[in-house]
Amino acid sequence: MNNMTYKGYFAKINFDDRDNIFWGKVVGIKDSITFEGETVSRLTEDFHNAIDHYLTDCEQEGRIPEKPYSGKLTLRVSPVIHAEIASAAAHTGKSLNKWVTDTLSQAIHAH
Repeated sequence: MNNMTYKGYFAKINFDDRDNIFWGKVVGIKDSITFEGETVSRLTEDFHNAIDHYLTDCEQEGRIPEKPYSGKLTLRVSPVIHAEIASAAAHTGKSLNKWVTDTLSQAIHAH
């Protein structure tokens, strides 16, 4: 397990072998949300509590909570690369968006 999601927030998980504890940090927002636990179930519970606390705290302070990633990604590539991507997508019978999404997903899950 390298990541967790809850209420649309995404966190990267690490293990500190010196202290024998899992810890995580929410990514994709500027606010800092961290959590920890000695077991996966405690880590999950603390993650959920941290997000719920963050949302409650924002509400009480009249502050709009930062939103996690929207799912929209804007890229700038050369026209040649754009054409090659479109050609590869067409060759597989996929839309440009579907081909890029599938290719990026394969790349991130390859390691």
